[in-house]
Amino acid sequence: MPIILPANQPAARFYKGGPQIDRFRGAQPSGSTTKAGPAYEPEDWVASTTPCYGCRPLGLTTLPDGRLLADAVAADPEHWLGPAHVAAFGADTKLLVKLLDAGQRLPVHAHPDGRWARKHVPGATHGKAEAWYILTGGEVWLGLKEDVSIDELEQMVASQDVDDLLGKLHRFNVQPHQTVYVPPGFMHAIGEGVLVVEVQEPSDLSVLLEWKGFAIDGVNKGHLSVGWDTALTAVDRVGRSRKDIEKLLVLPGDHVVSSTSESVLASSSNPYFRLEHVAVAEGQQQSIEQGFSVIVVLDGEVTLSSAVAESVQANKCNTILVAFADGSLTLSGVGKMLIARPPSP
Repeated sequence: MPIILPANQPAARFYKGGPQIDRFRGAQPSGSTTKAGPAYEPEDWVASTTPCYGCRPLGLTTLPDGRLLADAVAADPEHWLGPAHVAAFGADTKLLVKLLDAGQRLPVHAHPDGRWARKHVPGATHGKAEAWYILTGGEVWLGLKEDVSIDELEQMVASQDVDDLLGKLHRFNVQPHQTVYVPPGFMHAIGEGVLVVEVQEPSDLSVLLEWKGFAIDGVNKGHLSVGWDTALTAVDRVGRSRKDIEKLLVLPGDHVVSSTSESVLASSSNPYFRLEHVAVAEGQQQSIEQGFSVIVVLDGEVTLSSAVAESVQANKCNTILVAFADGSLTLSGVGKMLIARPPSP
């Protein structure tokens, strides 16, 4: 049967956040603290087979039977992922979903692509493309306005001139239900107060370009242990027009609300992941395509049922893990939800 997952918020992260996740889930604040202050649990790792970088097993999802999801998938990949997925990608979910609460503006950073990660980071199998479904609006920064040389980038990072870093990036005001796709290598930041559902490759690799004022030793921990000369080669230094960057943003009115598998993200994200926005109305039913997926219920109360699995009642704020073996699902009730999926095999 589909599994309703509890919160999975790694503690003592280097930036503030967490209260908006608690409110979204209808939970009491966790009260997590670090030396830097309270509420440093800004990310909820949903259906995670990926540990936090350098701190395994932190971040990994534990199933109700006590097994790690990563171990369960490895033991029976076709049950979880389906034969077509396994034939194409092996025993790899190709997916990580998070709730992310920016309790302060996130630092400017970038994520490597898969080729770079496999070449430079021992044991890495993925880069980190990501996308955001905005739940609470605010500011985000994405992509360079103009080309930046490697020497200029090195100088910006060394000086920690925050105004210079942010000034080089396109700034956008985003609104609830808008989506933003962040390709690998793109410099980006999320503004204070923004709450997102994040869909990404299953990786925790970041090149930190800004750390001034954050609870982290960026000089020594921002370069993925490969040294700054190498780490900065993971950053895309090509300037792009605002019109080009706008192609990575999808407005709420452009969303397809249906039972189809069409993603509400920019189409260039399809090789990495998919995200569907589905609504079910009173007296109606919606059919959901079979396959490994993560469901985030945004509103309402719905029943998930299938011919091969027990029915599950889900409410606003629930996060649900669905295995391929759960079959095609039928939704009834009244509600709206996101369905995150790996790329199509």
